[in-house]
Amino acid sequence: MTDLAPHAVDHADEGRHPSPSDLLWNESVYLDFVAADGSLGGYARIGLYPNLGVTWWTTTVTRPGLPTVSSTDYGLPVGGGTGLVLDAGGLDLTVEVESPLERLRMTGTAPGVVLDRPVDAYGPTPEKKATLGFDLTWETDGVPYHYDITSRYEIPCLVGGSITIDGTSHAMEGQGQRDHSWGVRDWWAFGWCWFAGRLDDGTRVHGADIRIPGSPMAFGYVQHPWGDVEPVERLEVSEDTDADGFASVARIVMAPSGIGLRVTPTAWGPVLLTAPDGRSSRFPRAMVELEADDGRRGHGWIEWNQPEGGAGGQ
Repeated sequence: MTDLAPHAVDHADEGRHPSPSDLLWNESVYLDFVAADGSLGGYARIGLYPNLGVTWWTTTVTRPGLPTVSSTDYGLPVGGGTGLVLDAGGLDLTVEVESPLERLRMTGTAPGVVLDRPVDAYGPTPEKKATLGFDLTWETDGVPYHYDITSRYEIPCLVGGSITIDGTSHAMEGQGQRDHSWGVRDWWAFGWCWFAGRLDDGTRVHGADIRIPGSPMAFGYVQHPWGDVEPVERLEVSEDTDADGFASVARIVMAPSGIGLRVTPTAWGPVLLTAPDGRSSRFPRAMVELEADDGRRGHGWIEWNQPEGGAGGQ
């Protein structure tokens, strides 16, 4: 993006990128979604580790008050070509950018398990099986936004289509976020909090509170319904967590916009991430209700990376 305006995204970056030799070099696509009324949501992540020879697939579908369906596989092969197609481990899934920076579609099926409790994601694989089906489209609803100092961009979207759980189809009409990043990804080095959502007047909020001891960083934006994009310069993020690292509520203040948010998780989709050298990180991700200090409300997703024994960890 060297010849582009600050935070602009190059259409060419929607494709895959060549990898250097770093073992933990990763290229990933994140796709999250939440129904307009908050009754259904989920996310999918495809992470390519070409120098480890594996692809990570981490996906959950959530509904408040009901068990989460989780589909994960950390040993899929790294496919060739320029697209993202998963056809191993019982998955039959395609993620296709139909129009760069405007529209992305995910279709296919994936095997999963039922999490009766969120903490079950951190233990032995649950025995109860489930099958997920996806036909979802992310349509850009705002301005694609590239981070300042790292190869990553975020796109606020409207999301439509359907989710199938064990043969029962559920309409999905709402909003979400998609992002694409490439570079060395060491999940076990430090913690962070990431969030994205839409308020009921159309305002988009997104932030990443990077919790490196002595060197905190903040990324993100507020995208106003009239079109202005206000980069985040500072974030104040705090949360009340239980013994397993799950937050009952979080508080976020975004500067310089001054927007303050109360964030309440409504359904959880956590995963456990294990490094090649045995390190682990708990990764609680939650569908949330948002309430701004001025009364505006909305929905979105939030995540915490909690490396074992590290910054922000358990």
